[in-house]
Amino acid sequence: MLRSLHIDPEKCTGCLQCEMACSLENEGVFNTAKSRIKVFTFHEEGRFVPYTCTQCDEAWCMHACPVEAIKLNKLTGAKEVVESICVGCKVCTIACPFGTVNYNEDSGKVVKCDLCGGEPE
Repeated sequence: MLRSLHIDPEKCTGCLQCEMACSLENEGVFNTAKSRIKVFTFHEEGRFVPYTCTQCDEAWCMHACPVEAIKLNKLTGAKEVVESICVGCKVCTIACPFGTVNYNEDSGKVVKCDLCGGEPE
């Protein structure tokens, strides 16, 4: 069964708790810079918009990867980065039209939402 992560921007208050929870789940630390969810702030309108990988059908990141380090998880539908294959070239970060593939300075690899391994919270 394909999974999805539903984000409702209308309910976002800009508290960044989603970023904190994501960074803790995936990196083991409370650090918004390491989150796979990003909250964009529109100061003029006083709005916040959380955004993460939509696991798009086109998967430009996956097709752009020169070492095929982004693989389709057939159980969840997520396009997942295989860290042992990723060389950190960042081509996928350029290919993603939504800016949801990020470079992790600590690991020298890219990270993106993997739907929490099929159990998004």
